[in-house]
Amino acid sequence: MGMDLTVFMVDWGQLSAIPIESRIGRLEDMAWPGECGDVYDGGPEQSHGWLWPPGQAPAWCAVYSFLTTTGAHIPHVHAGAAWADIRPLVGAPVREVMDSFLAGLIWNADQADAPAAADSGVFPPAADRWHPHVLLVCLPEAMAGKARAWERVEPCLEELSGPFAAECEGWAGRPDAFEDFVALLREWGAAVAEAARRGWGLVGLP
Repeated sequence: MGMDLTVFMVDWGQLSAIPIESRIGRLEDMAWPGECGDVYDGGPEQSHGWLWPPGQAPAWCAVYSFLTTTGAHIPHVHAGAAWADIRPLVGAPVREVMDSFLAGLIWNADQADAPAAADSGVFPPAADRWHPHVLLVCLPEAMAGKARAWERVEPCLEELSGPFAAECEGWAGRPDAFEDFVALLREWGAAVAEAARRGWGLVGLP
């Protein structure tokens, strides 16, 4: 089985109050309380793609439910690799805002078919690269800029179809279709926009 990705929207003030060595466990407890780890029933805690921990008032984190990936991490890696492939063919204005939006989420400037690097200052360092504790950390202060970048790039997404067809169509390790690529970008746009609205950050756990 491949690695999963669970993306949390987090109130950084609440997270910072938790001892660093306990933060991952606390987020996991919020997402998967109980022995079975099967908590979200699609009831009133589910809203606009966000799954809110039951019984938390006030809630300080939520999980974003990516409908296009069913929780798997590899589609995000493939999408980041696709952007790395097509960005040389994209005009500078669109390329720059897409870079700003995707950096630290599913793509980094030095990415080579690898997940975005996590900020090791927020969580304990992973023991090794094959068993990461955290897949991404996007600080609250970065969210407003990413939300603005998404607002600028979303109307231009169709401009990516030609470069995608030229560089990614039919390649293993890339999204199956341009529509899949764009659908995942739109979900990240929704997650970023809500985190920015709240002044919260994003954390991705395997």
